[in-house]
Amino acid sequence: MKDQDAVTALGALAQEDRLAAFRLLMTKGPDGLPSGAVAEKLDIQPTRMSFHLTTLERAGLLQTRREGRHIHYAVAYDRMRHLLTFLMEDCCGSNPDICCFPEQQTPKASDN
Repeated sequence: MKDQDAVTALGALAQEDRLAAFRLLMTKGPDGLPSGAVAEKLDIQPTRMSFHLTTLERAGLLQTRREGRHIHYAVAYDRMRHLLTFLMEDCCGSNPDICCFPEQQTPKASDN
């Protein structure tokens, strides 16, 4: 991944509603959800949610598929893996014992 691609992806995630939508879609797997369902679950106005989902899609973090009148959004897992790899590739002098979390000590978002 190139630096500019990472900046674009991280910039797209650097907004509260988009981050919430992305995290929700991460839990739904490759089937994803229609934009209306994302908006409803996050209690966000549908037109505003569509704008945010489009921003994430343009950054390459989401993929879409149309089912009738609905557009389903799902995480682009390959792109997300590339972003995580990019962020971690030089971690701690390539010493995974320092920068990787042991199974029992994985931090949760609620811990922050």
